[in-house]
Amino acid sequence: MSDPARLSRRYSTMVVATISLVVLTCVAYLIPVPYVTMRPGPAFNTLGTFDGKPVFSFGAGVKTYPTTGALDFTTVSVSPPDAKLSLADAVRAYFERDVAVVPRSLRYPDDESAKQSNAEAAAQLDSSKDASTVAALRAAGYTVTARPQVDSVVKDGPAAAVLKAGDIITSVNGTKVASARDAVTAIAKVKPGDPVDIGIERDGKDQSFDIVTRPDEADPAVPRIGIALGTKYTYPIEITNNVGGNVGGPSAGSMFALAIYDQLTPGQLTGGKKIAGTGEITADGVVGAIGGVRQKMRGAANAGASIFLVPAANCAEATDGDDDGLTLVKITKLDDAISSLEALAKNPDAKVPACS
Repeated sequence: MSDPARLSRRYSTMVVATISLVVLTCVAYLIPVPYVTMRPGPAFNTLGTFDGKPVFSFGAGVKTYPTTGALDFTTVSVSPPDAKLSLADAVRAYFERDVAVVPRSLRYPDDESAKQSNAEAAAQLDSSKDASTVAALRAAGYTVTARPQVDSVVKDGPAAAVLKAGDIITSVNGTKVASARDAVTAIAKVKPGDPVDIGIERDGKDQSFDIVTRPDEADPAVPRIGIALGTKYTYPIEITNNVGGNVGGPSAGSMFALAIYDQLTPGQLTGGKKIAGTGEITADGVVGAIGGVRQKMRGAANAGASIFLVPAANCAEATDGDDDGLTLVKITKLDDAISSLEALAKNPDAKVPACS
């Protein structure tokens, strides 16, 4: 015959263990995990308006051509770096078709704050605006000059007392330089610790300074003068990109470039269709990979697009799942995107590079 006291103790132990398991499970599901979610964001027509203004405004006297259809740039909505995503939220999001759950460190490295993230995204957008404008103008037959420019000067660095942000580098040790790469290459020929003559243009006046180089902290064999170099472009016509606000990052570059090109050249790239896409772009017109392509595809489909332009490097990811009814056109350069859209505008069944 069973001992009632022993059964009672066993029952109590089981109850306590069960309650403890439930509590621990609940706590585990409520504890924040180091992940963020990526969801489809809105799409914006680069041939239309943004916050009540045309996406692109052209200066007086600039000849533009009528356009139809749409060239949408797509976005991803990413949970902010200070968001607290619980295990329950992460598990639930994982099973949602349109949502990606990724390690926080992939989107916000080094414990980046929301303020830092927004500032970086804004800087990337500004850089994308410049690169897309240059690429589009050159594709449309315009000449855009580029010169190396001092973007920033390291505090207490060798150049701190003489160079300023905005200075145009014209020569290094008497040799003219036409690009930031030329300037870096020329400075690299100097032995660390030796002086280098830097010619600049500031406020329309030419000047030169002897700057004593210092060895690079990571590689003492490399000379440094303590500046960050960028590129100063001189545009033949006035173009203003009015995209801003909560949009950031570099991935709208290819669509910006297509919209500028479409408005500056005869004919219509869209053929009246709603086209969407993504892709970072360089001033040379090279289209680079981006993040969140699956979410951007979904956002494009939600906005009614029929064709989606995919950077070649993202094709594998783009085809890893439902295409959402989109024709996926592979692009590696701005010229590729232009020729593919022109072909599809003439013949919807035209064979163009595609993700497969």
